[in-house]
Amino acid sequence: MLRSLFLAAAGSSRIGRLVESAPVSRGIVQRFVAGHSADEVLQVSRELADDGLAVSLDHLGEDTRTIEQAVAARDEYLSVVGRLKGAGLTPAVEVSVKLSALGQRMDEKLAYEHARAICAAAAEAGTTVTLDAEDHGSTDATLETLVELRRDFPSTGAALQAHLRRTEGDCRELSTAGSRVRLCKGAYAEPESVAFQSALDVDKSFVRCLNILMSGEGYPMVATHDPRLIAIAEDRARWFDRSTSEYEFQMLYGVRAEEQSRLVGSGHTVRVYLPYGAEWYGYVMRRLADRPANMAFLARAVTSRN
Repeated sequence: MLRSLFLAAAGSSRIGRLVESAPVSRGIVQRFVAGHSADEVLQVSRELADDGLAVSLDHLGEDTRTIEQAVAARDEYLSVVGRLKGAGLTPAVEVSVKLSALGQRMDEKLAYEHARAICAAAAEAGTTVTLDAEDHGSTDATLETLVELRRDFPSTGAALQAHLRRTEGDCRELSTAGSRVRLCKGAYAEPESVAFQSALDVDKSFVRCLNILMSGEGYPMVATHDPRLIAIAEDRARWFDRSTSEYEFQMLYGVRAEEQSRLVGSGHTVRVYLPYGAEWYGYVMRRLADRPANMAFLARAVTSRN
């Protein structure tokens, strides 16, 4: 119930204005977001890399509504990829891209061209791109774009959400040689017709999808903070005779840092999903939905007047 409320709030511009204007919001944002600028995210990326962690940068801004905003999002990615190369942070740091930020809702061809430019810049910099998952209505278009991008940039990664009923089939199609697939639970409110609703059913789907990916020829990227699913992933890797170089774990910035360190210490690759930018509200609300115990943060953000 609380999770549903947070996910609904993520799409509310009215609540967004309240939270963004509250002084305590600064503490919430700092927990989950690297900062507003490229300078800040590069500094945090350096710190994480120095701790043995890999990174996936995400420039926040999925609510793109104009061509100008889509071009600005593309240009920001092109700039930050160039700076990553100059800072010697590739290939440890890759980028995650939401096609909606590149104009997908307005013009799918435009979003593809923007994504292609980012993939080309990433390849030249010696790193990779992963296409983020979004709401279920965009899944087909995103996977079609993935197919086109992989013709010239085969390392382009895909993100799949275990809470969607279709994802087992998508895992089978994408579990091919060289295919990088990020499997996560899913962070969008979806109807029962397309998505599992209970936490137990989502977990069961995650494990079924994990078995498909681990038994396939691709490179699974296991995106979870759930101790049970982490243990199952390690077990499945052993069962399918995968070394720690043949899959990785992914976790969000600001969540379970000690577990990230433990996994790195045991020889695993751990990639931290590191968002930055001014358009942080929807992202942070989905993170709070992941842990409803954090509801106190939202309450203070909305009611604080100090």
